[in-house]
Amino acid sequence: MNAAVASKIRILIIDDHTLFREGLARLLQSEPGFEVVAHCSSLIDAMRAISEWAIDIILLDLDLGSEKGADLLGNLREIGFEGKVLLVTAGANEREMPSLIRKGISGIFLKHNSPALLVQGIRDAINGKALFEQEFLKKVLAFSEGSVAEVRHMKLTERERQVLSLVFEGLTNKEVADRIQISESAVKSCLQHLFTKTGVRTRSQLVRIALEKYRDEL
Repeated sequence: MNAAVASKIRILIIDDHTLFREGLARLLQSEPGFEVVAHCSSLIDAMRAISEWAIDIILLDLDLGSEKGADLLGNLREIGFEGKVLLVTAGANEREMPSLIRKGISGIFLKHNSPALLVQGIRDAINGKALFEQEFLKKVLAFSEGSVAEVRHMKLTERERQVLSLVFEGLTNKEVADRIQISESAVKSCLQHLFTKTGVRTRSQLVRIALEKYRDEL
């Protein structure tokens, strides 16, 4: 396999609307650096594709007709899926979002937004950015389930507040490092401390903790 093929972002699309799914597959397949390895309409077909292909990111619709896209997230955790999951949906229920964020989604893309934004969103998710609109996060806060309310409010250092604030803005480790003039390894170390303090494991979960527990400090 040559380097150009190996470096492509491998995508799985899961959506029960055939025209949208096939149109999106053609659009992304034509994008440099992207490879749509499969697209399907059901969770059974999705799990089959995941078992057969190496996948970097899943574009998942929440409403799959008789199935719920969110049900896939638990299966992914069980099999140790290491790729990203980006919700691509017509609408999102704020009440459901805290649970989905805890399950490790990389963000939400609403279908009414432009294809160019989705292309950039995929690249951002692969690079570690959490793709959540700030206004949407505010709505999520209003419907917080409180399932992380038991997380103890730990006092943050000034450096941790700086890093957490920039992660909340959606910046990558490199962008955080450039913004506050420290090394990227120092950012990674700080994030590990934040993960330990807050009891979370993923960047998107950390975004939610920032929103619920530390918003006044950012």
